[in-house]
Amino acid sequence: MFDTISHLVPHDPDYPARTRALDILTRVLNGTLYDVLPYPFNEERGGGGEYIPLRNRRPSVRYPLCRLVVEDSVSLLFSEGHFPTIESPDPVIRQVMADLVKETRLNSIMTDAAIRGSVGSVAILMRVLRGRVFFSVLDTRYLTPVWDPEAPDELLSVSENYKVSGHVLANMGYAVGDLTIDYWFSRRWDAEQETWFEPSRCSDGRPTVIDRTRTMQHDLGFVPLAWIRNMPGMPSTGDSCDGASTFRAAIETQIEIDYQLSQAGRGLKYSSDPTLLIKEPAGSDSDIIKGAANALIVSEKGDARLLEIGGTASAAVIEYVRLLREFGLESLHGNRASPDRLVGAQSGRALELLNQGLLWLADTLRVSYGEVALLSLMRMVVEASRKYSLVVLGRPVPALDPLVSLSLRWPRWYPLSADDRNREAQTLSTLAAAGHMSRETAVKTLAATYDVEDLDAEMERIAADRTMKD
Repeated sequence: MFDTISHLVPHDPDYPARTRALDILTRVLNGTLYDVLPYPFNEERGGGGEYIPLRNRRPSVRYPLCRLVVEDSVSLLFSEGHFPTIESPDPVIRQVMADLVKETRLNSIMTDAAIRGSVGSVAILMRVLRGRVFFSVLDTRYLTPVWDPEAPDELLSVSENYKVSGHVLANMGYAVGDLTIDYWFSRRWDAEQETWFEPSRCSDGRPTVIDRTRTMQHDLGFVPLAWIRNMPGMPSTGDSCDGASTFRAAIETQIEIDYQLSQAGRGLKYSSDPTLLIKEPAGSDSDIIKGAANALIVSEKGDARLLEIGGTASAAVIEYVRLLREFGLESLHGNRASPDRLVGAQSGRALELLNQGLLWLADTLRVSYGEVALLSLMRMVVEASRKYSLVVLGRPVPALDPLVSLSLRWPRWYPLSADDRNREAQTLSTLAAAGHMSRETAVKTLAATYDVEDLDAEMERIAADRTMKD
């Protein structure tokens, strides 16, 4: 069924094959895949009385299985309680990064990137405007990266090309001659500048004339864009610049669930108003009004009955859908735990074992969006501080050392219970007192649990408290 619907999605031969593949996966993620089907589910007959097959009808019930798994996994990556702390031996860099995360609302940016990148890839653009750093998420459907052959993990350039109507260009401030036709919109990022091109008519080919007004020279020495491949594995687009989609394995299952639930709903509606069958009716040809207050009079050999259906079919459909949901979540490593089965408080370790599949998925995404993407953005900021006078939270940023290492400290998957926190505190206290662990390491271990953002300031307050007690 997925292939049948996919064939109805328009294909523009001017775009590469990966553009269409990403477009279809994006439609699944956003719940717009069925928009290409011409008929609503309740239309069984066309204007000429012909039967409309189910494959041409839009389901009346939508269960966003793929979207749920994506959002559940991303919530374990970059939600308020799961966003990593950027670590560095240099306290200045550590403080700048902490302030930058707050000012740029980076947790929101990374959440958006991880959700949109679940189709296979996503890009995050860094800009420095008036000394401030800004990040924005870009879909990769119309982006084409060029990698350095001598350093395959470094970008030489990224080009963006897509078609847009004349009305859109006019709203962007372009002087367009004909508003009714489509134009090519193009721009390119490289190590020296962000180049914009004058839009050209689609019949004239891709733009070649540089728009000097909008082109910006950044001179950073690198492409200010982080290209993120979603997951390791075979890309659904067949292109090496994309990763595997998070939800591709369950698309067919989601479509089956949608149609089964739509059919079950159709059956329930029919049960509330079944078809009336009259055999050899007597009397006049007046209109028949159904209802408890209206009696039907038939001849001696006549008969009248309601064509009702049993309720076993609906129950079977619900059970089938429940099984499909289990299979779909299992194929995506989603959360299959039922809240009805959780009794009383659960420790963090118990919840981890309960949701092991979802944690495996989120742990894999940590590599792509954390160790690769997030650290790449922070290294870009470090390099940019040597080119520009940056300002973060109103404070000037000194030129940062690019040779200083950066790392991520991820919080626990699930918060500890009171008993867990008590046992952990006792363990850390024993280790610190025995000299097997420094007091700073113990405080760092507890920092995420107790929402300690500034470790250096916390250590100073601890030292001050101990001095007062002595």
